[in-house]
Amino acid sequence: MPGQLLELHVENFRSLRDVTIPLGPLTVLVGANGVGKSNVLKVFDLLADIIRTDLEPALESRGGFDQVAFWGGPKPPTTLRIRLKATWTTHSSPNAPDEYDLKVRRYSAPGNKDSGRYRLTRSESFQFKRTRGRGRRITVSGERATVVDTRPSSGLEDSSEFGIQRLSSGLSTLPRLTSTEGGTEVALVAHQLSSFRVFDVNVDAARRPSRVDHGDLSSDADNLAAFLYTLHTGDDDLWNRLVDDARSVLPQLLDIEFVHVGGRADQVTVILRERGLRQPTPLADASYGTVRLLGLLALLHDPTPPALTCVEEIDHGLHPQALRLIVERLREASERTQFIVATHSPALTDRLLPGEIVICERDDEGASLIPAISTADVSAIVEESGDLPLGELWFSGVLGGDLTGDEL
Repeated sequence: MPGQLLELHVENFRSLRDVTIPLGPLTVLVGANGVGKSNVLKVFDLLADIIRTDLEPALESRGGFDQVAFWGGPKPPTTLRIRLKATWTTHSSPNAPDEYDLKVRRYSAPGNKDSGRYRLTRSESFQFKRTRGRGRRITVSGERATVVDTRPSSGLEDSSEFGIQRLSSGLSTLPRLTSTEGGTEVALVAHQLSSFRVFDVNVDAARRPSRVDHGDLSSDADNLAAFLYTLHTGDDDLWNRLVDDARSVLPQLLDIEFVHVGGRADQVTVILRERGLRQPTPLADASYGTVRLLGLLALLHDPTPPALTCVEEIDHGLHPQALRLIVERLREASERTQFIVATHSPALTDRLLPGEIVICERDDEGASLIPAISTADVSAIVEESGDLPLGELWFSGVLGGDLTGDEL
């Protein structure tokens, strides 16, 4: 897989007061409802929105800084921070990763301390490994951006400055720089972040016909019929594998077919041929679990996925027999795209390896503890338990797992 996100650090975003999460090709967030798993995924939604619309609109669309910042504790925070480490650019490595750091600070507007009005400031930094040991650092503060190139052999630095709007994010504006100013590296980071997909099948929308446009699978699978049709008309081997997977979980399924609807060749719907039935079953009449399964299989067989895919409660609506297949396909697909998956299913967790899970809990002040215990401790507990399944260990409380709390 070409490059990946290595680490996410978040301070004061929703329930994430201070968390640092190591990330691998497949990372499964395991925890009860309300411990903050969804908030990890929402960090990536925010970053993608910052790139599309800029910092202030992205915050305002979520109700403003106070609605986004940590709600727990005795007093509201005044800063929010997101830091990423990745291996996306050409010369990066786990030992010399790309780094992006965003800090947003809230302060009372002059003369309006008691009115509830406030202003924001932001600072950002980008750091990249370049050729022959050289490094590049770009910092953004106030209305100035500074680019510094370092030559380790001599310790000399070349720097340049230019203006930037006060609350504009470097993610949304710096990709327009020339390559000598750092535009190439920032553009690559912005591209990776903007392509992130937080996937959660909207079953009602996925059941409907959709326009054939050969586009990407949407984040809520509302173009599921069209995307499946694209796979069907593309690689025969890929399509046959997907259908075989569906049959392995749905034993009554004979085949997946397509019908152009409404007299329009550009609209298509899915129909299922099922054993023992005189007529096919339209996807609109298929069960909730069947639609979710087809949405997940479409995602996991996507030949051109984005850099990172996040999946909400991946087990929701699925029969336990489907979970073994889903985990196997997740591992295979994680060779093409990185996955962060949320679950509270012991049955799914049973099928995972210690290095794939991140245990999530929440403390009495509403702060998420992610990870609640380290991967090394998980491995040690598994070994001491005689290799009991991870889901059983988690659900019994041996791996932690506070089963109370509401999502912040």
